[in-house]
Amino acid sequence: MLGRRVASRLRKPSQQARSKSRPNRTSILDGGDVFSAGEPVRPDVLSATGLAATIPVSFDGRRTSLANWIIHPANPLTARVIVNRIWQGHFGRGLATNPNNFGATGQPPTHPLLLDWLAMEFVRRGWSIKSLHRLILTSAAYRRSSSHPHPDTVSRLDPNRTGYAVFRPRRLAAEELRDAMLAVSGELNPQAGGLPVRPDMNLEAALQPRMIMGTFAPSYVPDPLPAQRNRRTIYALKLRGHRDPFLTTFNQPGPDASCERRETSNVTPQVFALFNGQESSDRALGLAARVLKTADSDSDAIHLAFRLAFGRVAEAAEHRAAMAHWKAATADQADPPARRQEWPTRITRRANEENTGEPFTFTETLFEYRDYVPDLQPHQVDARTRGLAQLCLVLFNANEFLYVY
Repeated sequence: MLGRRVASRLRKPSQQARSKSRPNRTSILDGGDVFSAGEPVRPDVLSATGLAATIPVSFDGRRTSLANWIIHPANPLTARVIVNRIWQGHFGRGLATNPNNFGATGQPPTHPLLLDWLAMEFVRRGWSIKSLHRLILTSAAYRRSSSHPHPDTVSRLDPNRTGYAVFRPRRLAAEELRDAMLAVSGELNPQAGGLPVRPDMNLEAALQPRMIMGTFAPSYVPDPLPAQRNRRTIYALKLRGHRDPFLTTFNQPGPDASCERRETSNVTPQVFALFNGQESSDRALGLAARVLKTADSDSDAIHLAFRLAFGRVAEAAEHRAAMAHWKAATADQADPPARRQEWPTRITRRANEENTGEPFTFTETLFEYRDYVPDLQPHQVDARTRGLAQLCLVLFNANEFLYVY
């Protein structure tokens, strides 16, 4: 709707004006000097691909010709690059380990025939991303166990760990982790598309002062309604100068540089973020409330929590330990009672005048917090639910939830 309104106000150039427009002469600049025009050049494509294309000299049809060349079935790059990135998303590493560099300086594919076959199959299926996902996820390579009955043999035959005799466990990416907790707790809004959303952020980090173009930038304030905030992280607003600390802790790269492959670290701040962070605590409380709303007994509640988090019921020893932890946590939550959290609607800033250095203060009004509706809060539930939330928090911290095996 917004796109149509904007487009309706933009005047398109007439066909006659566009057909008569011809670009200025383009030349190679000798030594990079703008005043030393050398050999004239014309629009063309990468010659190394071996696939020629006819690019018009005039402006008309240039982008169409380039697009047709990019998606041509005989183009050796496009399908392979797409397939390699999707493979990397599922396995943690691509068939070619340099997704941004398929040239001669990049690492050669570990399984070139497999990469070629997947690329051809991708094109044959009409460039369907969904079909490619299904093909990979139902393959024997993806469905293999993360352990092998003869690990010594695997290590001897595959010392560089490039094979697929076993599935190499990978930790969920930062966005996947947040989305998984929202999905398990039943709070995820699956709506697709639309404008960027502003999820919840740690309050201390959200209110940190920051500068833009020599002046103070407004504080980060989340969207007022849970249905707006709790959408998939791919739709979250990304600010280069104010990144979400929860996501950066789990290796989300910055938006100001290309990242061909994410690093996966295991550091102490991740433990604090998952056990003590507001994001995971809110999701654990949501999961506990969801479980108790459905389960008929305490035993069923534990099995349901395990099923939602791990895709299986609790084993006997796990069930006993979970029940004991739930009872102890419920007793701890009974005293003192939960207190209601308050969100500020005004904040005082202190700064120094740029020219004189004189200190001054000013008040910033956070209008969005006036209509802010928080997620389920501890004071809204009883001690039994808060106790179960402590158990759900343990499940969120388990490797079985954090890793794909």
